[in-house]
Amino acid sequence: MPALSRRIGGFTDSVIRRMTRIANAYDAVNLSQGFPDFDPPEALKQALAAVAGGSLHQYAVTWGAPNFRAALARKQSRCMGIPIDPESQVVVTCGSTEAMMAAMLTVCDPGDRIVVFSPFYENYAADAILSGAEPIHVPLRLPDFALDAERLEDAFRLRPKALILCNPSNPSGKVFSRAELETIAFLAGRYDVFVITDEVYEHIVYAPHEHVYFASLPGMFERTLSCGSLSKTYSITGWRLGYLIAPATIVNGARKVHDFLTVGAAAPLQEAAVTALNFADDYYRQLVVDYTTKRDLFLNGLDRLDLRYTRPQGAYYVLVDITEFGADSDLAFCQWLAREVGVAAVPGSSFFREPINHLIRFHFAKRAATLDEALTRLESLRRKAAACHTIK
Repeated sequence: MPALSRRIGGFTDSVIRRMTRIANAYDAVNLSQGFPDFDPPEALKQALAAVAGGSLHQYAVTWGAPNFRAALARKQSRCMGIPIDPESQVVVTCGSTEAMMAAMLTVCDPGDRIVVFSPFYENYAADAILSGAEPIHVPLRLPDFALDAERLEDAFRLRPKALILCNPSNPSGKVFSRAELETIAFLAGRYDVFVITDEVYEHIVYAPHEHVYFASLPGMFERTLSCGSLSKTYSITGWRLGYLIAPATIVNGARKVHDFLTVGAAAPLQEAAVTALNFADDYYRQLVVDYTTKRDLFLNGLDRLDLRYTRPQGAYYVLVDITEFGADSDLAFCQWLAREVGVAAVPGSSFFREPINHLIRFHFAKRAATLDEALTRLESLRRKAAACHTIK
């Protein structure tokens, strides 16, 4: 038999989604893969039920149903503070995962270089390999994941084609400051580089931090491909509705890539989701209140357990330090944690280019009862770890 493609040997399956399968196998509380255990807004569920009983069950326009694009453009124009044309500057995708892949394939040729901050969401590595791009990893400074401007410019001197910016960040929960974003913008302009943003957590930012859309910075809309999703904002990760916003010249290319990747996002789900895109600003204010409550509940529990972590500024993840447990492998530790303690996390090494093996990622997009149960189970962590000669 002929050999399989060499590119698929460059990455594994998703470690995050693998941990969900492990959580299911051991009936562990799943704080690994970032999806809620609560329902989306009732109005959205009712809209879906109404659409299901109608006749919208065939293809929508390939790059997005017109009413969905119009509602999305209105909402993002208001949030981003820049006018967005739904007819020429929007592509609707099957989740932000496809939006990021389409963005990479639109701007990068095989052999081009692309800057990726470390830690990074694991999909970016696979995206680079699949598009034939070579990542240039720029570490953010621990423990607060601050931007190192000198190291970033060193990366730009290697003449990359694009930079990937996840803000708010998965897995660290970092929110880039305006000053940091202005540094990135200055270098992107100086070295003539595209910026691909992943802003799926745009509405989950904790005071006093604020989210600044990179495309809203002076002169940056022209070189920015803004990728987003409805998954996290409206608790509909299974709907797989994402989008790419960019200037028309870029969108024209992205639409061609999208057309042959997936043809289009689900027509009934786009129709139902218009309801959510028309929510008033009160919805987004309450979203922050709700996630602040969840964050504080979980972090207060980690404090009671005397577990060390980096306080997230946005998104719904927290990186916890497991140095004290002396595990040789964070992956082995997470497998042991799910099996013996009954809580699932993601090994931090899957997010870092550097040899980082002492961090694991929990998420707190769960009901209070679920978080309380996870914290109760974690009370046995040190006792069970002490009983093990080697965690594996």
